[in-house]
Amino acid sequence: MPKCTELLPSFGLLRQIEPIIVLEELGSTLFDTALQMVVKDRYANVTEPGHSAEDAQQKAITDFYMTNNLIIQLTPIIPALILAKLSDRGWRKAPIVTPLTGYLLSRLILLLVVVLQLPLQVMYGAGVLFGLSGGYTSYWPGVMTVVSLDTTATDRSKVLMKVELLYGIAGLVGSLVSGHLFRLYSSSLGNGTVLLIVSTLLHLLCLLHSIFLLQVSPEEKHHLLSHASTNTPVVEAPIGINKVNVALLFVAAILYDFAVGGAVEVLGAFVLKAPLSWDATLVGYGNAAGCVIFLTSYFGVIGFRRCCSDTSLILIGMLSFAFGIYFMSFVTTTLTFYLARALTLFALIPMTTIRALLSQQVPASSYGEYTTCVLGRSLNLYQGTLDWFPGFVFTFASIFTVLGMIPIRYLRLLRLLQISVPLFRVTLSHLLKSMPSLYSLQYRRLQITSEAAVRGDLDQQRRRRYHQLRVCVGARQKGTET
Repeated sequence: MPKCTELLPSFGLLRQIEPIIVLEELGSTLFDTALQMVVKDRYANVTEPGHSAEDAQQKAITDFYMTNNLIIQLTPIIPALILAKLSDRGWRKAPIVTPLTGYLLSRLILLLVVVLQLPLQVMYGAGVLFGLSGGYTSYWPGVMTVVSLDTTATDRSKVLMKVELLYGIAGLVGSLVSGHLFRLYSSSLGNGTVLLIVSTLLHLLCLLHSIFLLQVSPEEKHHLLSHASTNTPVVEAPIGINKVNVALLFVAAILYDFAVGGAVEVLGAFVLKAPLSWDATLVGYGNAAGCVIFLTSYFGVIGFRRCCSDTSLILIGMLSFAFGIYFMSFVTTTLTFYLARALTLFALIPMTTIRALLSQQVPASSYGEYTTCVLGRSLNLYQGTLDWFPGFVFTFASIFTVLGMIPIRYLRLLRLLQISVPLFRVTLSHLLKSMPSLYSLQYRRLQITSEAAVRGDLDQQRRRRYHQLRVCVGARQKGTET
């Protein structure tokens, strides 16, 4: 009996979502490295008139990724919204189980492409299947929704960052071993086969875990639908949605995600060309450097939260990414690449904090829909600027990051002044109208400071006069005695 009771905590952990996060991220990091190297190998001998062999390979790689990413980004939009609606109606496992099925199918198709030497364009069909299942656009908001509903509004940002930390640790481990696994092969298996077999098995375990072991309590579903349960944790949500705050958060998230998505998409092809010319091992290490950002962002939230507000955290993360990705424009060696990555150490704070703020602004029954709409990716300008400035897209991403800081600054000002204006009527006039109150507030602070200074001067003068009187009285007493 004691042994059974000791096993209960471990079994309870298996019923939670953390094992799914670890298994999925391990499998995805292995798949990303495999796809990157398979694409490079397939386009190794491509030629194009008027271009060098390396430039022709880069254009072919970027053509593939642009088409594949376009399919992956556009196809999941409607399925993700449908799954989000199902999640908000109580089917919390739907946005998790369905995309994991697409993950498994896409990994299996790439394995068949490598083993059977199928055309690389078959992966476009894998992208369609992946998108129709909801993809990452549905999977990650589904995970965040389940995690958010078990936390309070004050702790939500920290808990979400813990999930990001776990996600980053799994990605770090997977990336470090992915390059070495890619090189494993036998006489009957080519490069990447072992890596893809392991990735497929991890996603199969992840899917089975989400179907049979992942548990979402019926009480929680009832609480979300009827809001009448008293035995479940209370999820804070405002009675009315502050549309201005939600709109500002959405604009900031779209601009920042546009910048991050475009830059990350380029990095995969950027490191394969000269002067970096990475192999599979270095590609895995580079992906691991990106996963380290999950750890540094987590510890950054813990450290900065003691003295910074949520809006300040978002601005710190955006500044970190803007500086780092601008430095990436001029990277020419592996060392400078890692230095640029080091500057982006807080780059994951903004999106996590924005999701946490959105979860405080909307009702619990709409978490899935709102967090799904935040996610989106962008294409890039890398191919068009390949000949004259390959790093231009990184500079472009840093500009969009700075633009994304403007709504956050406006949101911070709105919170300071505690003003509320209708949606789509946020204009400069509202700021101008609110400036007198801001100036009066500053004037009042200066007035209080000056009054305190005057009082301090008066007190100092009184103490000086009192001291002089004491000296005079003492002198008179001595004269009288003599």
